[in-house]
Amino acid sequence: MTADVVPLPRKQPTLDPMLALTANGMNSVNSVILDRMQSEIPLIPRLAGHLISGGGKRLRPMLTLAGAELVGYQGTRHHKLAAAVEFIHTATLLHDDVVDGSELRRGKAAANIIFGNPATVLVGDFLFSRAFELMTEDGSLKVLKILSQASAVIAEGEVSQLTAQRQIETSEERYLHIIGAKTAALFAAASQISAVVAECSEEQERALEDYGRNLGIAFQLVDDAIDYDSDAAQMGKDQGDDFREGKMTLPVILAHARGDADERKFWKDAILGHRSSDRDFAHAISLIEKHNALNDTRDRARHFVSRAIDAISIFPDSKARAAMTEAAQFAVAREY
Repeated sequence: MTADVVPLPRKQPTLDPMLALTANGMNSVNSVILDRMQSEIPLIPRLAGHLISGGGKRLRPMLTLAGAELVGYQGTRHHKLAAAVEFIHTATLLHDDVVDGSELRRGKAAANIIFGNPATVLVGDFLFSRAFELMTEDGSLKVLKILSQASAVIAEGEVSQLTAQRQIETSEERYLHIIGAKTAALFAAASQISAVVAECSEEQERALEDYGRNLGIAFQLVDDAIDYDSDAAQMGKDQGDDFREGKMTLPVILAHARGDADERKFWKDAILGHRSSDRDFAHAISLIEKHNALNDTRDRARHFVSRAIDAISIFPDSKARAAMTEAAQFAVAREY
């Protein structure tokens, strides 16, 4: 008689391999960030530091460093460029919080709440300028083109999201286009530039760009799901922000499309801002759960993660490839 075999619990993916892979490089990147956020105007480093030191995952600059490891790049150009990527990201966060009227960012009061909207916007502009300084110092027109185009696409995505706000008829196709611009464009650029500085083949460059783009879409899909299935302590932002701001994210798009007439009426009123109480938000969550919209949102995220992992399959097995694969898996499995 043989004993039953008890399967070992499946290990949850983490960012730990990516953090270990990029630890030394991130020390250099952080030094650049600390140096370039300084100014003779004391408010600038104070406000920038409030967000930059706020405990973000720093995933975007890590993609630049990990990509360089993947292709065997031995230089240091990517350190300044990774810092430029983080400055672009931080600038967009500062501007986003003003546009959205956010009160929390990464579990702390948002910069606009502490320092006011005008200062927050202007410091965001300062960080954009620092990013472009770092790009021009690198000297590569191709790198400059990639990152400047990404910056323009991000801005277009944010404007597109703004015009889709409180528009109940927003389609899944338009939603994916918006997140492809506002989130995935910087993921793609951050990954691609590591291949550019390493003078890789076009195939390798395209593979890293595809990895970043698909990872970015998956990351945003999960972010939008988390707003309806996690508490504010985990997320570091107010739960229900997207709901109260009338943002048409995929969980809402799916629940609205699958609902009956009464449910669709609720969603229309909610997105227009007429149903925004805590009770309304709880009802929204119940409808999203009823129609399996969170699971389906995460399923779509898993699809894009699979595409990201497939994209880097052209590279040989290595510690870098394994870390980037697990980072992509973490993007879907995370709850914060």
